[in-house]
Amino acid sequence: MKKIILCSMLLLCYAFAKAQSKTTYDVNITVVSEENNEPLLGANATIQNLQKGAMMDINGKGTINNLEAGTYELTISFIGYEKQTVTAVIPDQLDYTFQLHEAKGELEEIVIQSTRSSRSFKRTPTRVEFIGGEELIEKTAMNSTNIAMVLRESTGIQMQQTSQSSANQSIRIQGLDGRYTQLLKDGFPLYGGFAGGLSIMQVPPLDISQFEIIKGSSSTLYGGGAIAGLVNMQSKTPDDEAELDLMLVGTQALGVTGNVFYSARNDKWGMTLYGSANSQKEYDPDGDNYSNLPRARTISLNPKVFYYPSEKTTLWLGLNGTFDDRKGGNLDAIDGNNNGYLEQNISRRLSTQAVWDTQLTDHSSFQFKNSVAYFNRELLIPNMDFKGNQVNTFTEVNYKTNSKKTDWVLGANLYTSSFDEDVQINERDQKDTTIGAFVNNITDLNNNWILETGLRTDFTTDWGAFVLPRASLLYKSDGRFTSRLGGGLGYKIPDLFTEDAERLNFQNVMAIDKNELVAETSYGMNLDFDYGFAITDQINFSINQLFYLTAIDNGLLLNSSATSPGMFKYSNATDFTFSRGAETNIKFSYKDFKWFLNYALIDTQLNYLDGNPQKPLTAKHNAGSVIMYENEKWRIGYETYYTGKQLLFDGSDSQDFLLMGLLVMKNFDWGNLYMNFENLTDRRQSRYSPTVTTDITGVPTFNEIYAPTDGFILSAGIIWKPFGNKSHHGHGHHDD
Repeated sequence: MKKIILCSMLLLCYAFAKAQSKTTYDVNITVVSEENNEPLLGANATIQNLQKGAMMDINGKGTINNLEAGTYELTISFIGYEKQTVTAVIPDQLDYTFQLHEAKGELEEIVIQSTRSSRSFKRTPTRVEFIGGEELIEKTAMNSTNIAMVLRESTGIQMQQTSQSSANQSIRIQGLDGRYTQLLKDGFPLYGGFAGGLSIMQVPPLDISQFEIIKGSSSTLYGGGAIAGLVNMQSKTPDDEAELDLMLVGTQALGVTGNVFYSARNDKWGMTLYGSANSQKEYDPDGDNYSNLPRARTISLNPKVFYYPSEKTTLWLGLNGTFDDRKGGNLDAIDGNNNGYLEQNISRRLSTQAVWDTQLTDHSSFQFKNSVAYFNRELLIPNMDFKGNQVNTFTEVNYKTNSKKTDWVLGANLYTSSFDEDVQINERDQKDTTIGAFVNNITDLNNNWILETGLRTDFTTDWGAFVLPRASLLYKSDGRFTSRLGGGLGYKIPDLFTEDAERLNFQNVMAIDKNELVAETSYGMNLDFDYGFAITDQINFSINQLFYLTAIDNGLLLNSSATSPGMFKYSNATDFTFSRGAETNIKFSYKDFKWFLNYALIDTQLNYLDGNPQKPLTAKHNAGSVIMYENEKWRIGYETYYTGKQLLFDGSDSQDFLLMGLLVMKNFDWGNLYMNFENLTDRRQSRYSPTVTTDITGVPTFNEIYAPTDGFILSAGIIWKPFGNKSHHGHGHHDD
């Protein structure tokens, strides 16, 4: 008996010791991408009910330690990839390998058109910023009248108001005047020249599916004028399911806007129809009896017809018509009760677009496109009536071919511009013709390096030939780090219509002298770094850091004429304009919350002036914060933007200021209801300094504009989608 008891005790001790020595296990995990078998640095492996997990290292490997025997739900996740969940039985299997598939609709799926290739973000060496999806919906709700809101809140972009009376605005990218930015819609040059001062104000956003912004010289891609960059807007196209959007918005600032968008398609035919109407009553929040928003009436109509003769060919024709009447200045003069200062802009725009796109083979395509644009504008101020017509034409053919590792684009285009001033002496008429040819190549050097090179040669009447090379290099790590280095040359032929001339209402501005002036030329380069990782299974972080430099030679200046008193004459600068700086974009996401932080350093120096001063009306320091909460029922956004001090024309500094805004949107099956509180603290320039002063005779002088003039704006609206109401879960703003 004693032997039996002793043996039993020894067996129990052995079993206990055995259990103590091996009750936990380590699980080894490897995570790679399904597409190219690259290790995914920063991928997460979690066992939710145990609150245990591991993050993958540079080799895509990680270990979850000290797991007891049992059955667990093991989840693998990574930004931009579809999650995988498996049942792990421990200790039956202790080594796991996962191949994650890139999520449909994630960053990799966004195809960029502005680079002329059909590549996705991740495989495009040119740095492109993308605005679409939910962010575009939110910005459309904030301002359904024009695209100023969409562009203004992008890092490094400033919307410069050039007239208080008419509220005209110009886009500035990285501190450079609006004439250096090329606006495109579906690849067509949108507005320029005589139309430039009103262009931003006459582009409503409801029919746009995405914005693509390239900062830095892009003249090789689309020709002259893209020294600071380009903005390409992609229109919505018809789907098999018909879609109807009806939008009505009203503001406490006495404005009402209505929009309608309709699209439908069958096997052979499709169509889209967009219409917009805006009515704005003169608005004077600071009580000085001068309008801060003009009395305005704007109507825009844009029908398109699509024909699909085969699965490989698409032909579409578009027509755009816009009528705009803006009347600002003295409130009594607007009503016709006195002869005080009155500024009126009446403009009419009519343009056509035609595109034929055909797939020749599985790897090649051919495209022909043409547009004709007519613009008529009359600007009336006391003692002056400036009016004229401008006709622009654009024609292009291009051929694309691609293989597994190489993309080619070859093409040629013809651009003409003709401005005819409606006066007895036609000394300010302008006619220019540009013919160009271009080639662009993107080559995958290996799994980590992609090179893009391009060359354009343009021949212009009166201004000569311009050879424009460009190159960009992309490095993709095996994890979530990417970097891009790019640069190129640009040019801009002189024309009458600059921001300086717009501020003067073109009064006493002398004609462009083609015998004395030369074209502006530039070079630019940028370097950016992008990195993202998962802090936890639910908290994601990404950062993009950009450094840039643009130099403009022979910049076009408008100064008082030495030989004609009271007149203003164009000349070329004797030294460079340098724009250099940095942009930082940070994003955190946690469940339904997103937090965006940005900062822009814009150092634009005028080296042709003594002391190399900062460019006037350009804030050197800008920062912003956007917190968004989004789910199926609600969209709530709170924004804060800081604008630093700006140099004024008299050499003094302006007041810096902080803007805040709040958007609340409720989603329903039938559409959306929303309220937007813009400029919550009512920051406006008249709080810091007068925007208009009058002399003893009552003649006004309008001061330069460096801050909002309209102050707090409350808008409320409804978006009704009787059919085709799709769930939009886009990605908002990406720097890549």
